[in-house]
Amino acid sequence: MNENELKGNWQIVKGKVREKWGKLTDQDVDVIAGKRDQLVGKLRERYGHAQGESERLVKEFEDGLPTH
Repeated sequence: MNENELKGNWQIVKGKVREKWGKLTDQDVDVIAGKRDQLVGKLRERYGHAQGESERLVKEFEDGLPTH
């Protein structure tokens, strides 16, 4: 799933984001709104991950989402 698909399916995907990363608040999820860079930034902020680690985690998450 690419960023455009992530944005387009955000209403469905945001529940999976909250499930996977429980430290993200509802407000965080609203701010992210399907934007990959925002998700990476919030993971860094909430979990203290380095940029590369957050990027890797988001990529793995995206790769695991259905594409239809």
